[in-house]
Amino acid sequence: MLRAKWGTKLGFILAASGSAVGLGNIWKFPYITGVYGGGAFVLVYLACILIVGIPIMISELMIGHRGQKNAISSFKELHKDSKLWGYAGFVGVAAAFLILSFYSVVAGWSMAYVLKAIAGFKGSQQEIAAQFTSLKESPSLSIMWHTIFMGLTIAIVIKGIKQGIEKWSKILMPGLVIILLGLSIYGVFFTSGGVKAIEFLFKPDFSKLTSEGVLSALGHAFFTLSLGMGAMITYGSYLKKDADIPKAAIIVSILDTVIALFAGLAIFSIVFEYGSATSSGPGLIFETLPNLFKETGQLVSVPFFLLLTFAALSTAISLLEVVVAYFIDEKKWSRTKATVFGGGAIYLVGLLSAVDKWKLPFLGKDQSFFDIFDFITTNYMLPVVGLLTAIFVAWVIKEKIRNEEFNGLKKMSIFYIPWKFTIRYLTPIAVMIIILHGFGII
Repeated sequence: MLRAKWGTKLGFILAASGSAVGLGNIWKFPYITGVYGGGAFVLVYLACILIVGIPIMISELMIGHRGQKNAISSFKELHKDSKLWGYAGFVGVAAAFLILSFYSVVAGWSMAYVLKAIAGFKGSQQEIAAQFTSLKESPSLSIMWHTIFMGLTIAIVIKGIKQGIEKWSKILMPGLVIILLGLSIYGVFFTSGGVKAIEFLFKPDFSKLTSEGVLSALGHAFFTLSLGMGAMITYGSYLKKDADIPKAAIIVSILDTVIALFAGLAIFSIVFEYGSATSSGPGLIFETLPNLFKETGQLVSVPFFLLLTFAALSTAISLLEVVVAYFIDEKKWSRTKATVFGGGAIYLVGLLSAVDKWKLPFLGKDQSFFDIFDFITTNYMLPVVGLLTAIFVAWVIKEKIRNEEFNGLKKMSIFYIPWKFTIRYLTPIAVMIIILHGFGII
């Protein structure tokens, strides 16, 4: 059976960018930037994208493009002497599975807030914040929105690459960009907080940057670009033979980073306009901003939560495709069977995260399944896969393959040499720091 291919180069760029551009950009990046001081954190984050993000994205796309199979089988295909490398792909597929299970819950909350925004946010600060607490702690509501979101994700993926993922990426990504540009223009030019937001994001104050902030920037470079979870390997396997891997990776990384910065501008303009704290943490999106949206009205709040939902959906379909591709390639299942089974299994595991009151005291901390899955994937699984990917591409596969995957770029190319040095030395060191931090060693 011939492997499905992207219909156009633009379709791939939009799909890959959609995978990268998710809640990590709209939800997580602004709040961790606020927590770690703004401009200085942004500079470190950009350096992490260069040292970790782009090299590993190139490597993942290269593995998928060359292997022409799912994340597990592509590793095996490029190193047939040992099947052990397939386990790197397996951890990536498992990470995609777990991440989508709890990611869908947060995405469901964003869908719920679209309706709340349409109705308008009213009441005191405590009352509006309590709406999120009520949603998060209500098993029935969280499960309902989790069900709707996963159902929508399955419905898109079941249609295939061209008619499902690519078609919807061409709708979601332009829509996301238009909404984000509109919110950014509003924030910068029509609020008194616009100038402060620009200074906060782009005027570094290194006195506010901590070692924890640097480590957070390193870790977020993985999360925001959908690395270590098999998504880019899977999407790379659908590229045509003449695809320019480095160019594609750089374009996707730039788009992802620019969108994250515009999200920061849009959010912090509103935050500064009404004198709220930039370091509100994870509650920034669902607790702090709704209080500020009382003043801006539905014209700003409705597009914002639509933006959040679009971003979540574009990532979710890529995560589900990682699991679906495995079943199609390895089990020879039809796309319908693979999507329904894979999506259904992820949905069932997601119920653990949707029920916030289920705790795990036997692990030494009173944490929910949501917290545990998030912590394990972000701190251990993604960095480990990233490290193995860097080592595999830099040291294991043949030099001839690397050269060919750069589409004829000469060995002494101005781009090839720094990439090769970075993926061999700088990237593994940076990823090891993330892993050691995850284990509490540094």
